[in-house]
Amino acid sequence: QVQLVESGGGLVQGGGSLTLSCTASGSIFSITAMAWHRQAPGKQLELVASMTRTGTSTIADSVKGRFTLSRDSAKNILFLQMNGLKPEDTAVYYCKAERVIPPTAFWGQGTQVTVAS
Repeated sequence: QVQLVESGGGLVQGGGSLTLSCTASGSIFSITAMAWHRQAPGKQLELVASMTRTGTSTIADSVKGRFTLSRDSAKNILFLQMNGLKPEDTAVYYCKAERVIPPTAFWGQGTQVTVAS
């Protein structure tokens, strides 16, 4: 099993910055990719950014140029640096880890990000 703990959410003014952290523990050797998803009130879950074990990353168009994904492999932490935050970025942000064998998705508890206009 894999356990994920997110931190770093909060309330910020528009244009501000936050850094989310996702710390993985447990059977981390089995993780093939990690990602940040978000869900705004009344909306579907949205993929924000992802990174494979080999370091290949993707960023959603809606946050490209404002959000940066990085990791500390030694400490098993995935970071999401969020700059230029907008009210539409308000959502619960979830960390996800994927395992291929067997195919499994692990989720964190989520962290709330609220951007005031």
